[in-house]
Amino acid sequence: MEPWFRLCRPLFFGWENIPADRPLLFVGNHTLYGVIDAPILFLELLQQKNIFLRSLGDRFHFHVPIWRDLLQRYGVVEGSRENCGRLMKQGESILVFPGGGREVAKKKGEKYKLVWKKRMGFARMAIEHHCTIVPFSAVGVEDMFDVLLDSDAVMASPLGSLLRKFNIRTDVILPLSVGTGPMKLPRLERFYFQFAPPISTADYAGDFENKEACWQLRERTREAIEDGLQQLIEFQHNDPERWLTPSLSQLAQQSMTWLSAWRNR
Repeated sequence: MEPWFRLCRPLFFGWENIPADRPLLFVGNHTLYGVIDAPILFLELLQQKNIFLRSLGDRFHFHVPIWRDLLQRYGVVEGSRENCGRLMKQGESILVFPGGGREVAKKKGEKYKLVWKKRMGFARMAIEHHCTIVPFSAVGVEDMFDVLLDSDAVMASPLGSLLRKFNIRTDVILPLSVGTGPMKLPRLERFYFQFAPPISTADYAGDFENKEACWQLRERTREAIEDGLQQLIEFQHNDPERWLTPSLSQLAQQSMTWLSAWRNR
């Protein structure tokens, strides 16, 4: 992780908003492709707060050989109500992206947009298990790419007919994206994360079957995340070190040093 950490130079805001009580439910926006900035979040929470996140993953992940084994190795479980309940009862710190795979497969014009539909299951589970919600926002990844072809374009092409025959989920078809320059490589962007003040579920105690209460908690969480996104985007636009990256020679030298140290452990 160290070379990637050095390259994207993440900034974190709001560490003081992470409470000491457990269980905690971290709820945030899923960025394009899903796996570019998530490892940074996992690493920093572990190093700064000794929190090992247990992520709830979309079911389609667990149908992919090798990939599902890798996810499980790092504590990811299938995002079912039963699994979530067990983790909360054990006092774990849980990560959930209500947008799921659909939010990873962003379409044109959806940069940093929450795509939650009518989902509020996370709110119901948090109320039922007296779990504090920590909303967080992440910015950076979706400025690295420009979406060239999204799932709508794919399904409108001859390939779409073939995908329909195999009952492929259209909501998780990843877009084809490009970066910048002659080779259209991803732009090197700084990553930004912000934890909003925690949302206690004490005021909703016993109301997990109440759809209005669950919706209200869902909306409070959504608004906190969207506010955080706007604040981070504003900070990003004024950050003089947004694109300041080490030279390739420095990265190569550092990578060799880290690799040598790892081999000699």
